[in-house]
Amino acid sequence: MITDIDINDLKRITELIHTRHGYDFRNYAMSSFKRRILRILELKNLTIESLIKRLSESPSFINEFLDELTVNVTEMFRDPGFWRALRDEIIPDILLNHKTFNIWHAGCSSGEEVLSMAILLREMGIHNQVSLFATDLDITILEKAKAISYPVKNMEINEKNYIRYEGKWSLRDYYKEENGKVIFDKGLLANVTFRRHDLVLGEVFNKFDLILCRNVMIYFNQALQNEVLKKFHASLFKYGYLAIGSKESLIWCDVANRFLVVNNEEKVYKKIKD
Repeated sequence: MITDIDINDLKRITELIHTRHGYDFRNYAMSSFKRRILRILELKNLTIESLIKRLSESPSFINEFLDELTVNVTEMFRDPGFWRALRDEIIPDILLNHKTFNIWHAGCSSGEEVLSMAILLREMGIHNQVSLFATDLDITILEKAKAISYPVKNMEINEKNYIRYEGKWSLRDYYKEENGKVIFDKGLLANVTFRRHDLVLGEVFNKFDLILCRNVMIYFNQALQNEVLKKFHASLFKYGYLAIGSKESLIWCDVANRFLVVNNEEKVYKKIKD
């Protein structure tokens, strides 16, 4: 088993992916990128050279590669205090000035966060007033998100989070069990648009009142985080909100003075300057 990778080999891989497939991982945090590559080598039983060969010669392999590279462990109602803040403070503030509004889940992974938001909005009685946009780099993971079907074993933590969030009912009211999986009510996705979008290379594609990008930028180096945060700023309406992960920050970035800290504990910011 390979236990380490030379920095030059990592650069070879990122350059190849960029030139051959159009995905740019050159500014990802190298420590995280290296861990993911080591995991792929082990899972696929590959050497560095055989990985490079497959990336060079097998067009279909890039989807398998991205699926493993961008895998994130996620939960419904992760960090329940954050979801309570959305329900009790942030969304009511948006509703003061807007009967309808847009939310972007950037880097939505397998969809648990999008599903959580849909349930929150339904319980607030405003599900039909909100358009959700869920994007990710990985097409395969987007298909999983659209299916809103998860292993039963995943539900224990999701149920606990929902209880701590203090939802109106039971999470079980939203799904049925079949063959070791839970399948959520498809109506929850009625106002959700899924699309492939690259946070690194993608353009601003809409304007939003709330953007969630939680625990994604920890995989980027500081220069790339800065560029992505500028993109989020450009994508927000004035007085729109940005929510990032608990280990992430924007106090150091170029657009920091254009945001107001709304909730420092839950890392929620409000755009106050264009």
